[in-house]
Amino acid sequence: MAAELTAHQLIAQHRPTLDQALEAIRTRAYWSPHPEHPKAYGDNGSLDAAAGKAAFDALLGTRLDLGQPGTDGWTGGETSPYGLELGVTYPHADLDVLLPAMRAGQKAWRDAGAEMRAVVCVEILKRISDRTHEFAHAVMHTSGQAFMMAFQAGGPHAQDRGLEAVAYAYVEQVRTPDTAEWTKPQGKRDPLALTKAFKPVPRGIALVIGCNTFPTWNGYPGLFASLATGNAVLVKPHPRAVLPLALTVQVARQVLAEAGFDPNLVTLAAERPGEGIAKTLAVRPEIRIIDYTGSTAFGDWLEANARQAQVYTEKAGVNTVLVESTDDYKGMLSNLAFSLSLYSGQMCTTPQNLLIPRDGITTDEGPKSYDEVVADLARSVDGLLGDDARANALLGAIVNPDVKARLEAAAGLGEVALASREISNPDFPGATVRTPVIVKLDDAKPDAEAAYMSECFGPVSFAVAVDSASDAVELLRRTIRDKGAMTVGAYTTSEEVEQAVEEACLEECAQLSLNLTGGVYVNQTAAFSDFHGSGGNAAANAALCDGAFVANRFRVVEVRREA
Repeated sequence: MAAELTAHQLIAQHRPTLDQALEAIRTRAYWSPHPEHPKAYGDNGSLDAAAGKAAFDALLGTRLDLGQPGTDGWTGGETSPYGLELGVTYPHADLDVLLPAMRAGQKAWRDAGAEMRAVVCVEILKRISDRTHEFAHAVMHTSGQAFMMAFQAGGPHAQDRGLEAVAYAYVEQVRTPDTAEWTKPQGKRDPLALTKAFKPVPRGIALVIGCNTFPTWNGYPGLFASLATGNAVLVKPHPRAVLPLALTVQVARQVLAEAGFDPNLVTLAAERPGEGIAKTLAVRPEIRIIDYTGSTAFGDWLEANARQAQVYTEKAGVNTVLVESTDDYKGMLSNLAFSLSLYSGQMCTTPQNLLIPRDGITTDEGPKSYDEVVADLARSVDGLLGDDARANALLGAIVNPDVKARLEAAAGLGEVALASREISNPDFPGATVRTPVIVKLDDAKPDAEAAYMSECFGPVSFAVAVDSASDAVELLRRTIRDKGAMTVGAYTTSEEVEQAVEEACLEECAQLSLNLTGGVYVNQTAAFSDFHGSGGNAAANAALCDGAFVANRFRVVEVRREA
C-alpha cells in the first residue's frame, strides 16, 4: 500500500509540536496543545459537541471491525455506570495468529527512526484530539466520570500524557548518536580506527492492560511510550471499559497504514466474559513489555510472574493529608472538600487519611479542635454537594458494585462525621450516585489501624486523630513505606513541620503538595510538569512520565566496522 502520509508531510506538520513538548518537559512550565474547553472544537476537521455526541450514538449497538488478523469471533457487553447498554461488539482474537502478525511489521517500524515514529504518534494523537467530544462520551459511559471530567481527563489531559511519553521516548532514543568515528592513537603505529553505528532496537510486543476508571489517561502513556520506541502494542482493555481504547486502536491503525506501516503494530485484545486473558497474555514469550493500572494483588502477580517482560505497574496506595495548621482555613476546607468529592473519590490520587492532632490546629480563624475541623470539613463537603445538579457534575457515577459495598461498609468502622447520601440523576435514572462518607478514627484505639492502613477505594475518608504533629509525620512515613502513596498533602504554617513532612516524602519517595487552598488539588497532576507517582514506593513501580518510564522499552545495538 502506498503511503498517503509521507515522512516529509508528517515532519513538517508535527515537528513543531514535538519540539514544544521537548521544551515543556525540560522547563516543566505549563503547556498543552490540546484545548480543555468543549467550545474550542468544531473547526479544522474536529468534531463539535453535537457531532461528537452523534458519532458516539452511532457506535451504539454496532460491531467495531478493526480489520485485525486472527479474529475468531465477537465479544462485548459493556453497560454504562449511567445505566446505558452500549451494545458494541469487538473482535476476539486468536492469539496464535494475532501475535505473529504483530511482529511482522516491526522491522520497518524500527528502521523508520525515532523522529518518524514520534511524528506518526503525534498524528495519532491529533486525530484522537479531533474526536475529543466522541471520546468523552465513550469515557463517560465506561468509567462513570461526569461528562466534563470525561471530556478533560479522558480527552486533552490523556492526550497530553500520551504526547509527554512520546517526547521522553524521543529524548532517550536520540541521546546516543546514529554514528561515530572512533580513533585510538597507537604511538608510532597507525591508529586504530572504527566506524560505529548505533540503532535503538525495540524489546518486542508491548501489552497495555487497561483500567476501568481512566482507560485513556492511564492507558496512553504506556501505549505511546512503547510505540514511539519501536514496539508493537497489544491493548487489552478492562472488560467494562473497552470502547475508548478500541477507538484509540482504530485511529492508530488508520494512521499507521496511511503512513506506509503495518497497521498490526497496534491491535486490540477484547475478552469474553470471565475469560481473564490478561494472565494468559502476560506470560507469553512474545510479550516483552507490560503496562498495568489496577489492583495491588494483580500488579504484584505480574511483577512476580511475567519474568520475560519489563513490567510497569500503577497499583493501590493509601494517600494521606497531614493537617497541622493553616493561614487560610476556609480555603483549606474548600480545597479538601473538592478533592474528596471529585469523581466520587474513584481516583488513585484521592486522599483517604486525614491526620489531625487530637488537640486541634491553629488557623487564621483561631484555634480549631479536632472535632471542629472534622465537622467544618463535613459542612464544606455538604455545601459543595448541596445542589444536586452540581453534585452530579462533580461526583459522576459509582463505577462498580465493589466501590458501593466499600462505601456502605465504611460507616461501621468508626464514628460517622459525614454520612453518604444518595443523589438521583434526572438524565440517567440508572446511575448510582453517592456523596462521600467521612469517618472519625482515633489512632490510640487498636482497631483503628486496620481501617486506615487499608486502601478503601472510593468516596471514603478517615479523619484520624493523632497525638501530635510529630506523630502524624511518623504515621505518614510508615503509611508510605508499608502501603505506598500516589499523593501526599500537608497543611502547615510551621517551617519545622513542613521540613519534617518534606523529608519524610523525600526519604520514602512520595509526591508532596503543600498548603493547596486554590484551584489546584492534590489529586490532579499536569502533564509535562508534574510527575504522577514516583516509582519509589509500593503504590507504583514507575512514574508518569520520566526517562525511566521509556528508556528500558528499547536497547541500543551497536555495529562496528573497520574505518
